[in-house]
Amino acid sequence: MVGTPQIRMTKQRQVILEELCKVTNHPTADEMYQMIRKRLPKISLGTVYRNLEILSELGMVLKLDVGGTQKRFDANVENHYHARCKDCGSVSDVHMPVSLDVEAKAQSCTDFDIQRHTLEFVGVCPDCQEAGRRMDA
Repeated sequence: MVGTPQIRMTKQRQVILEELCKVTNHPTADEMYQMIRKRLPKISLGTVYRNLEILSELGMVLKLDVGGTQKRFDANVENHYHARCKDCGSVSDVHMPVSLDVEAKAQSCTDFDIQRHTLEFVGVCPDCQEAGRRMDA
């Protein structure tokens, strides 16, 4: 029977998913490692990286390649938009409806079978804006 490959939900994978679901800051694998070590002190960085990749390939987490920085991970696998701070690299969700019209327009301009799209806005986050105001004062 051909279908989605079945993987065993190991203790490490379960903890990775649980910890990722607790945050909305789109952590890097290194940041995830620091979070997970509080619950699994003996886990290795390689195990965290490997399991995040596996969970991403299975569609259980979203891997974000934003602005050439370290990959970030998101527990929200629904199609949604992100904003990245050009100063500190932080990533936040942009709460607006996904425009499927963009996909239809792209489909009419290419031979690709457009299945989904990603959109990243780039700007300056509130923390960096505030830091800039403090420096200007």
